[in-house]
Amino acid sequence: MENNSPSHATAYSQAGSTRHILGDANNSSSGLLHPTLTSAGMQGLRDTYSASSPSNLSLTVNFLPSKFPTSPISPGGVRNRRGGRFGDEPDLPKRGGGLEAFRTNEARMSEGKGKLRWNKFKVILFFTNTLLMLWSFAALVVCLLTWFDVWENADVIRTGNHPELVISTIAASFGALTSVIGWAGILLNNRGFLAWYTFLTWVTFGLLVTPGYLTYKRRTFNLEGKVNAQWSRFLGAGGRLRIQNQLKCCGYFSPFIEATISQTCYARSLLPGCKLPYLRFERRILAYWFKAVFLIVPVQLGIMIAGLLCSDHITYRFGKGMMPDAYRLNVKTMAVIMDDYANQLAEQYGADVASEVLKRSQTNLQLSGMHTPSNDTTQHVPLSPFQARYDSVGRGPDTPRE
Repeated sequence: MENNSPSHATAYSQAGSTRHILGDANNSSSGLLHPTLTSAGMQGLRDTYSASSPSNLSLTVNFLPSKFPTSPISPGGVRNRRGGRFGDEPDLPKRGGGLEAFRTNEARMSEGKGKLRWNKFKVILFFTNTLLMLWSFAALVVCLLTWFDVWENADVIRTGNHPELVISTIAASFGALTSVIGWAGILLNNRGFLAWYTFLTWVTFGLLVTPGYLTYKRRTFNLEGKVNAQWSRFLGAGGRLRIQNQLKCCGYFSPFIEATISQTCYARSLLPGCKLPYLRFERRILAYWFKAVFLIVPVQLGIMIAGLLCSDHITYRFGKGMMPDAYRLNVKTMAVIMDDYANQLAEQYGADVASEVLKRSQTNLQLSGMHTPSNDTTQHVPLSPFQARYDSVGRGPDTPRE
């Protein structure tokens, strides 16, 4: 018999569904014990499932309640990951997410007896997302103050380093948006938001290193030649005038070479050329720029790694806690399971006891529309591949179906 259970939810569902069968009998004074599954019963259950259509029966029929873990059912089970024992009721839902979170007016985290606490993965995500929010909003404030010309000589940066400033503003804005999505996923225990958050941290990383690489390459490799080409080809008259007004200079080498005429810059002006002050300014600003970016890069790498490792463990539940379609119980599968269980009862206690237990089980499971076993015979035959109904209990091999 195969015992490859795909999830804990399968075990919980099966154990909960068969616990109603002897629920009343265990509380009575009859003292009936749970029947033991023999090798013949196991073979009969396997044959029944193999002879039926896989689209009609759930795969849960392959598993036995006795093989399931007892940790979520009995208080004396194994310890959970945090070192405590499951002391709540057997029907207590798992904490965090799950199918219950999608119901109307339902909280995403169930209320247990003890104080609810975040797991270590959620704490790590909280810390790393705080770092992401801090550096992104700080960078965004610096970029906005530069665009609004608040800093001294900010107009020089807007004119001479316009591409780097645009990319830095986009990176900071994208990082701020990513942190907001991260907060939504962390506080709501939403793995969908956290999946997008993890992906967007990689996009933010790409946008972050781009201005750092551009400023480093511009400063390191022939900055003087790049400044010469920019002044003569790309700035234009308006750009030269803005740099001359900010740096208080006139022309490139002198007022007679590539100068833009203004009230302070004319042929006999005593102001120096703009090459030396502009070159010094570029060296200083570009050095600050790429050093700040490369200082944030290790922090962003840690944020990305934390998102990859922790975003799917915001709670200890795997996925959304929903049963896979192939393992969801239906009426036909319950008929097969209870029919086999009735055969086991009949082998140990007789057909009368099995019939009485099945009657109570039909009421508990709301399956009163199913056929009830007949009580006219006492001979029991092992389950055949085509007897997947309740009325197989107590019927001999030659007894016709009703």
